[in-house]
Amino acid sequence: MNSFFTSLKVTLVLVLLSACAPANPLEKIMASEDPGIQNIVKALDKHRVQIAYTQIDTSSIGTPQFKTWTYGLDEGRYFYPASTAKLPIVLLTLEKIKSLQRQGVDITTTTPFHIIDPKTGVYIAQKDSTHPDGVLTIAHLIKKIFLVSDNDAYNYLFDFLGTDAINDALANKGLKNTQIHHKFLFGADNQSTWEYAFLKDKDTVYHQIALQSSFDRTNQGLKDVQTGIGYMDKGQRIDQPMDFSKKNRISILDLQGIVQRVIFPKLFAPEERFDLDSADYAFVRYWMSRHTLESEAPKYTEVDGYYDSYVKFLIYGDTPGKMDGQIRIYNKVGDAYGTLTDTAYIVSEQEGIAFLLTATVFVNDNQIFNDDNYEYDTLGFPFLGALGRAVLAYEREKATSF
Repeated sequence: MNSFFTSLKVTLVLVLLSACAPANPLEKIMASEDPGIQNIVKALDKHRVQIAYTQIDTSSIGTPQFKTWTYGLDEGRYFYPASTAKLPIVLLTLEKIKSLQRQGVDITTTTPFHIIDPKTGVYIAQKDSTHPDGVLTIAHLIKKIFLVSDNDAYNYLFDFLGTDAINDALANKGLKNTQIHHKFLFGADNQSTWEYAFLKDKDTVYHQIALQSSFDRTNQGLKDVQTGIGYMDKGQRIDQPMDFSKKNRISILDLQGIVQRVIFPKLFAPEERFDLDSADYAFVRYWMSRHTLESEAPKYTEVDGYYDSYVKFLIYGDTPGKMDGQIRIYNKVGDAYGTLTDTAYIVSEQEGIAFLLTATVFVNDNQIFNDDNYEYDTLGFPFLGALGRAVLAYEREKATSF
């Protein structure tokens, strides 16, 4: 009898705890009747949805309090992060500039530089037509990464760092589910970098020889690493799953953790932070939160095919031309191979709202990769737009209930 009553007591305690536990708001949001959400929910596993949503409570004095909710989270399931990989590369590049300065190297993020092919001596890049002075600089490349997710800008920074340094640094910061393997350049050599020459008054003040990589980790063992029924290669269809084992990887929680390190660096142990000063953080946050048409240099226009929410998928991804200046989105997006991802810190200062939201969705109905036949406009952007709006509406309702 004693064991029976003990068991009954434990059961009642668990039931009471369960009843008192707050409901996951993402469950309610994903059950909404919004067609942008329901068109994905109807085939949820097929679309490989993973979401992390972090509420931020700044009402108490001192450190903000965080509560993270997840939906479909599986850190062992691979998704292609595409251009979200550019965010850690930006941060590590600023770290490296700071490290070189400490060593007495007289360069800044605005020092012009050239890139040279070490095998041929031919210049890879010397100029940037979008820069007011037509020169290549780290600062200008970073702007282009945030404003239009420029691939060349990423490639130049990737080789400035080198594969080994990138992955060693990210692992040391506790980002254990992140691997950056490659540039976004067909046929690229990711094991040997280009050479770099930083110039002052036409004199080379810093020369970096080609760096060699020994990084050999892969994504083997993760779900969906070999996926699909075929892929296009040089115009030919290959009827076998595509292998992502040596493609870039960032898990949902690592991705959101990188954004948190940018916005709330002091919440992390010193060794887990990016080694940036206040000016670096201000620079990153500013450009991370601009939309494409807010920049004068570089300048992008709708005539050129750009629009305000070109790289803002959450809330506005399916509604170009309707961004609200009241809301700031500090984010980085990625889209490739049928996968759309956005990781963001979203703020409405006027309403006292701030939250983190990271989500990925797969929209490749024919399961063929690299054929440019993906349902971005009909399924992907409507889902991420609706998800962002639903979380924002929940935050607004929560704010007015206090």
